Amino acid sequence: MIDIATRKEIGQQIKTCRKSLGFSPLIFAQTTQINKTTISEIENGRFTGPFDIFERLIDAVGLQFQMAPKKHSLPDWDEIESLFLEED
Repeated sequence: MIDIATRKEIGQQIKTCRKSLGFSPLIFAQTTQINKTTISEIENGRFTGPFDIFERLIDAVGLQFQMAPKKHSLPDWDEIESLFLEED
């Protein structure tokens, strides 16, 4: 299993799989019926569109999404406030 979490990592994995299957960006676009520009946005981690587009691309390269508990978390407001407390 590949442990990825960001859009950029997802895009890079899709790109790696696409290339290993021998798909050029144009052929991949024609095969998935997804615009070549959209594929480029996904592969470069800049896509913010609908989830079904991601699903179609990962399915086309033989991958699937899998849910897992978060490995990191953002600090809560009390923790943030303590970072900015001034010492007298």
